[in-house]
Amino acid sequence: MRTTPRVLTLLAALALSACASAPPPAGEAKAGLLRSWGPPTGRYALADGAERLEYASGPYGRTTWMIDIDGAGRVTRARQVLNEAEFLQVQSATGLSRDELLRWLGRPGERHGGGRAGGEVWSWRYPTNDCLWFQVSVADDGRVGSSGYFVDPRCDAPSDGRP
Repeated sequence: MRTTPRVLTLLAALALSACASAPPPAGEAKAGLLRSWGPPTGRYALADGAERLEYASGPYGRTTWMIDIDGAGRVTRARQVLNEAEFLQVQSATGLSRDELLRWLGRPGERHGGGRAGGEVWSWRYPTNDCLWFQVSVADDGRVGSSGYFVDPRCDAPSDGRP
């Protein structure tokens, strides 16, 4: 059986994407992380020279990895944040700001105007069998308001008989 260069390239791409889907181990050097995961979709400063790297798969993706790097340039923690446990913590937090929300969940998959107190509604898709998304109201002053689960409009079929 002869393998074409195109097939080999596809297999290599699949192997690399599979590596990037597993969390990096604690202690891995930032340089190695950037080589294997590529450039982050966001960067957030943390205390003591540490930083959080965001790897979001949005807008239709259902995962966002937040990887914390200490001041020495080593991975200290990696977690997939688009899940109900994280959302429950967001709902329980008081006085959360827009910047804190971004540092926590990363960029939303969608933003729409018209939140309860003006501002915007931010939405994140996440792994669920119920076709829901998590939404947060962010006021014009940057404060986080109400949040909850709603049906993802991509899953809401038209009721007029159209396919």
